[in-house]
This record gives sequence, structure tokens and C-alpha cells, in this order.
Amino acid sequence: AAGDAQCLSYVGCNFLRQRLVLSTLSGRPLKIRKIRAKEQDPGLRDFEASFIRLIDKVTNGSRIEINQTGTTLYYQPGLLYGGSLEHDCSPSRSIGYYLEGLLCLAPFMKHPLKIVLRGVTNDQVDPSVDVLKATALPLLKKFGIDGESLEIKINRRGMPPKGGGEILFACPVRKTLQPVQFTDPGKIKRIRGTAYSVRVSPQMSNRMVESARSILNKFIPDIYIYTDHMKGVNSGKHFSEFAMLENFLTGTNPEVVVELAQHPTGVPGLFPPSQVFSPSFISSGGCVDSTNQSLALLLMTLGQRDVSKVLLGPLSPYTIEFLRHLRSFFQIMFKIETKTPEEEHMGGEKVLMTCVGIGFSNLSKTIR
Repeated sequence: AAGDAQCLSYVGCNFLRQRLVLSTLSGRPLKIRKIRAKEQDPGLRDFEASFIRLIDKVTNGSRIEINQTGTTLYYQPGLLYGGSLEHDCSPSRSIGYYLEGLLCLAPFMKHPLKIVLRGVTNDQVDPSVDVLKATALPLLKKFGIDGESLEIKINRRGMPPKGGGEILFACPVRKTLQPVQFTDPGKIKRIRGTAYSVRVSPQMSNRMVESARSILNKFIPDIYIYTDHMKGVNSGKHFSEFAMLENFLTGTNPEVVVELAQHPTGVPGLFPPSQVFSPSFISSGGCVDSTNQSLALLLMTLGQRDVSKVLLGPLSPYTIEFLRHLRSFFQIMFKIETKTPEEEHMGGEKVLMTCVGIGFSNLSKTIR
């Protein structure tokens, strides 16, 4: 009865992942009603059901109740357990959809998480595995979550609609997180990238590299673009694709590093590199790219009872809703200051986010 008194209630299918992840971390039960109740095909979609099964796998003692039509979900979180796991993701969404949730939960498991995810590695809807590997892992290290066991490894690539990709995600556990002062994005000093191709000629990757370098060499000399060509069993289930990922690394101090990535997939023909290297995209980035804004805010919230500051680009609608959910689940509010280009002397408008952590401690962590 005491648990039901703290149960949070929501209506609709929007931001389902946010609510499940924050419910798991805060220990507060959750009830979501009227999930696509008025649609011709009501209830949870297959990718949402797959995400719920994934949450159930990484926790121990969770109670999940879904009504017959799938329009009502009750979730009472258990303890984050971790360990060695496998999960087949729904091909309706890419592995990035599931990996974003795991990145929030993995540091707080009882046992270090080592999970194999199978499905679509790159699509046009969610952040690709490459983007999360390049941006989320360095962000976790800022908060003290690091070590040899922190990795995202792409074993096979899989494209929509059938998938067939496979990745390994491993993350160590931490009892507490350290506060951060991450407010200086610095200037771009070097560029690292990956041009990948699947079930097409390796020349596709080489042509993309040449096109990209012809543009980027005008601005900066320190450029290295790696080509990743996969064929046969490592290239998923009968679908060809090629694309490019770029990491723009700033600052000589390893503590001040920004990685920005844009990933246009599924574009017919050899797309022009100008689609990849958008100046506005780089200038509005802040210290954390838009993909990981919510992850940074969550780790700030769960940090020690000390002040954390992070400079972000314009807040995405997903991030704005995430801030509302943080207030509901953890009773925490951020101080938000807008920084104009004149104040920062670089790029577009940015937002300085400041909060005092709640002092979250991983009680599940095994003490050796």
C-alpha cells in the first residue's frame, strides 16, 4: 500500500523509455494508461514490448502487468542485477533505442553488465551504435565510470528491415558518481571518423573518405578517417548501405573533449559530404551533443551532493520532457542559464545547466 501511494501515473505512449528507466533508478512504481487507446491498432508496439523485456532481464524482482489490449502498463521496479545477458531487439527500431536505456542503468547494477544485443545497428530513426560508442562512452568517463571493461563492440552490422547485426556492450559498476564542471567546449583540434559500407564495393568507403577530406583539409590538417567494410555473415541480412560518422575532437586537455556526430543513413546514391559536415550542427553543440543531453543530466542528478555544471547546445524536446520527469521522480530542478554567442565568443546559443546531485548511492553493488 505504501508503494502504491508513491506510484506515478501517466497517460499515453510518449517517453515510455524515460519513465521506465527513471522508475527503475528511483524505485518508484509506475502506471501508464491509454497507450494508443484510440488508434486502430491500440496498445504497446513490438519494440516497446521488447524494451520492457530487456528491463526485466537486467533487473531482479520486477513486477510487470499489462492488460489484454496492451493499453495499460503497471511497472514495479526490482533491483538492478546485471551479469552476462543476451537480448534480441525488435527490428522495428535500431539497437541504439535499447542501448540508450542501458547506458543510463548499467553503472548501477549489482554485477558488471555484459550484454549481447542483436538487431538493426544503423537506421534513420535512432542514434546508431557508432554514434553512441563515439559520444556516450567518453561522457560516462567524465563521471568516473571507466576502465577496461567499458566498451561497445560491433561484431556484425545489420540494416533495416531485417537486421542481423550484433553488438557487445560492457560496463563496470560504480557505487557513486563524481560531480563535473564541463563548461568549456574548446575549439576543434582534430577530426576522427569512420566510413562504413555493408554489402557494397569497398570503393564506396574510399570515395566517401576522399570527398570528406577534400572539404575538411581546408580547415584543419589533423584528420584520420577509418574505413569499415563488412561482408558475408558480418553484414547482416541482405541489405546494402554505406554512410559516414565524424567525431570532432576539441581541446588539448583530455578533460575537455567534445565529440559531435551526424549520421545520415539510407540516402540513395553517394550523398554529398556537405550533408555530414553541417557548420550549424557543430557550432550549436556545446560540451555534450544533443543525443546525450538527457544522459548527462541524469548523471548530474545522481552525482554526489555537490554542484555539477554542463554547457549544452539548444535543448531538444526530448531533453525538456526528461527534465520534467527528473523533477517527478527525483524532486530535483536545474538552474538554466542561456548563453549568447557574444558571451561565449563561439558558435550559436548555448544553455548552462547547473544542479546539486541527490547523492545517489548504488546499494546493489557487490562489496568485495
